Amino acid sequence: MNQQIDINCDLGEGVGNEAEVLPLVSSCNIACGGHAGDEATMQWVVSLAKKHQVNIGAHPSYPDMANFGRVSMELTPNELIATVREQIDRLVLVCAHEGVKLHHVKAHGALYNDIAKGGGLAQVFLEAIEPYKSDIYLYVPAESELEKLAVQTGFKTKREAFGDRNYNPDLSLVSRNEANALIVSPKSVLEHLLRMVKEGKVLTVANTLIEIQADTYCIHGDTPNALQILTYLSNELPK
Repeated sequence: MNQQIDINCDLGEGVGNEAEVLPLVSSCNIACGGHAGDEATMQWVVSLAKKHQVNIGAHPSYPDMANFGRVSMELTPNELIATVREQIDRLVLVCAHEGVKLHHVKAHGALYNDIAKGGGLAQVFLEAIEPYKSDIYLYVPAESELEKLAVQTGFKTKREAFGDRNYNPDLSLVSRNEANALIVSPKSVLEHLLRMVKEGKVLTVANTLIEIQADTYCIHGDTPNALQILTYLSNELPK
């Protein structure tokens, strides 16, 4: 586990690489029934995270397993609040059973991207996680409208950037529908990551350098060569 840079990873999503991944990260975001995951997978990942002393986060999403939570949904405010709370509560119960605490909440997929823009949907999401406010950090996209809104309303936040994703000049992530959405070369991921950490800048797909400040960096657990990337980072990053 790297002590200097907080690497987080989305887990419990059906890939099955948790036992190999968790020793290589410091935070994990566990699918809790919206886009993937059930009690058994949550139990498995929480127990492994406890073993490796990895921060445990809830990874709520739109309730849409068919599309892996990567398609926006039209929900009423009450529907969104209900599903987000239900998902987080399921993981909280598992954590309580294992004698560990929930460290953070990070939205998944389309919900993450939708609330990043701020506005009414972001306000509803913050209302949904209000009951957990005093106990958890909210992982927010760095430089996003959600970050500003969360800080204004008193949430403890950690700004997130992505080590394995390319950025547009407006700091939105390149759509997964585009061929260059993912960065898969471990060496390229390291360069991308270190530029953000050391220089506070990200190289966009337009070949421009944009300022970005982050506290935690995500490597997606379902990236095909996630384990290869994380092993490389673990060996190359300063301890």
